[in-house]
Amino acid sequence: MGRKPSKPKDPTYAAIEAMVAQSGLNARTQDEVTDFSKMFMKAFLERALRGEMNHFLKQEQSGEEGLDSSGNSRNGYGEKTVATKSGKVRIQCPRDRRGRFLPRLVPKHSRRFEGFDDQIIGLYARGMSTRDIQSFLKEQYGTDVSPELISEVTDEVMNSVREWQSRPLDAMYPVVFFDAIRIKIRTSAGVVVPKAMHIALAVRSDGTKDVLGLWLDEAESASFWLSVFNELKGRGVQDILIAVTDGLKGMPKALEAAFPKTTLQTCIVHLIRNCLVGVSQKNRAALAAALKPIYTATTAEAAWTALQAFEESEQGRRHSRAVETWRSAWDRVVPFFAFSPAIRKLIYTTNAIESMNRSIRQAIKTKGCFSNNDAALKLVWLALKKVTEKWKRPSPVWSSAMEEMAILYGDRFTDFLD
Repeated sequence: MGRKPSKPKDPTYAAIEAMVAQSGLNARTQDEVTDFSKMFMKAFLERALRGEMNHFLKQEQSGEEGLDSSGNSRNGYGEKTVATKSGKVRIQCPRDRRGRFLPRLVPKHSRRFEGFDDQIIGLYARGMSTRDIQSFLKEQYGTDVSPELISEVTDEVMNSVREWQSRPLDAMYPVVFFDAIRIKIRTSAGVVVPKAMHIALAVRSDGTKDVLGLWLDEAESASFWLSVFNELKGRGVQDILIAVTDGLKGMPKALEAAFPKTTLQTCIVHLIRNCLVGVSQKNRAALAAALKPIYTATTAEAAWTALQAFEESEQGRRHSRAVETWRSAWDRVVPFFAFSPAIRKLIYTTNAIESMNRSIRQAIKTKGCFSNNDAALKLVWLALKKVTEKWKRPSPVWSSAMEEMAILYGDRFTDFLD
């Protein structure tokens, strides 16, 4: 049995802890901050690699002093230089006698380390708390990473969020869907406040989709929506042909002021869902079927006739609230019937919205409430980033919808085509 290899020379952890403990860290020079980052990264990588080696040998071991049935065991360390975000770091990598150890954190022959921040951000995007991430890294790599460091890494996401939220936009969007997700934020006073995370999902002139921005607010109002529309204008938006929404308060007045030519359309899917709220599961299918003749009518006149017929039917008498829901929204429903089947399908088909909302809800479901607005924005943005990466192709009905858009909106549409 060979001599037990000595541990690599780690940076002095006491010195690192002392640097962290000093309140003047923000006042230090950039060189000192960089040196600290390199020291920490070296310490983390070497400790994590030893943790990976321990895990590897446990899987192989036969139970006697680190040797397995094939005679494998630790075999000292090899040195390599790894490029990190803080600069080049010289680290000592553990080796095994059989040469079978393949580290995941810094793969063999790799000279770059980019996985740590990406792993933390990826786990955060799934809705894991900093404590959950800390436990995961401990289990996977055998190293302790403080919740403060994890928060520091995820805080860097806010820089990307701000850049994304201020990026230039297209001059014209044929359709923009405005939706909201309800979340809870804990204020500095410790009070939990319900807020709405508003999302603008746009169809671009080539038929592809894009999320224009995120806005967090406690109360919907005309002034809030006017600030949103003015922000969009400041980022280059000159015109929106059709705005689709779910009766968001204050929006009609603000939209009229910012984009007076825009057609405001109530989201048919949300309207149907509002009718089904409070209806028992066994009765929902019958009610939905009874409503279908309204929104599938060929003209607004035919749709109104279908609504009156529904009101007088057994389903209408049983569900008077559904009748009132359609009547109160009728002025914003009527534009829908002026569109061709292709544009109707573009407006009615909400797969992208549903996919987007599902990903966001999946990410935030473990959060009782967020510690602040930035924490909510970070997580929702990361969830959006993941789902929007799959949006490559235009809507299947876009070629037909384009022809109709050109007829209905003329130069407002055609002047912005590539």
